[in-house]
Amino acid sequence: MSTSPQLSIIMPVLNEAATIEAALAALQPHRARGTEIIVVDGGSSDGTRARAQAGADIVVTASRGRAAQMNAGAAHARREILLFLHADTQLPQNADGLIAKGLASSGRQWGRFDVRITGGPLLALIGMLMNIRSRMTGIATGDQAIFVTRDAFHAALGFPQIALMEDIAFSARLKRLGRPLCLTERVTTSGRRWHKHGVLPTVFLMWRLRLAYFLGTEPAVLARRYGYAPPEG
Repeated sequence: MSTSPQLSIIMPVLNEAATIEAALAALQPHRARGTEIIVVDGGSSDGTRARAQAGADIVVTASRGRAAQMNAGAAHARREILLFLHADTQLPQNADGLIAKGLASSGRQWGRFDVRITGGPLLALIGMLMNIRSRMTGIATGDQAIFVTRDAFHAALGFPQIALMEDIAFSARLKRLGRPLCLTERVTTSGRRWHKHGVLPTVFLMWRLRLAYFLGTEPAVLARRYGYAPPEG
């Protein structure tokens, strides 16, 4: 695999008009080096799609839900490595080179970055614990900017079409192909999700949801508990 940028960044969005232009502006140095930027809108009502046009190579609409949106983005991707990026997460400046070089030198097929969560020392600690847990389990979350070769993505059958925990389930599929490449360079993720309902209540909620998921609770049920239930179909 070449260490030159061969990367498609796939960003699922929903009603991100206030932040999408800044998020895409941060990716323009990667784009200038040949990285492809794909924005997949889940049916925004605030003009997100129009505001994304100038900063992306491809803007498409898909059924609402991160799994469906990321799979749709992958179907449009033209590069050999796919990176799935949340709109509120920023990559290191040299992320494209780090990924290509890391995969080539390690022989691995997928991986993720360490994450730093902004918004105070408690969130910084949460991010650190996420990184440690990920190294121990080989499971990555969407906040860590999962990347994967095109061949491994198809071998894993893409993201499972579930309402929540799609990143956990996808990581579990990829683990069957091999352990992840864990890059110590950090992506930076906004703490807005944690602050919206309180940091500790959100952390405890996510722990409960993850435990319930591993005990076999249906993702659709978990999505309702989380306050997110994309329309079916």
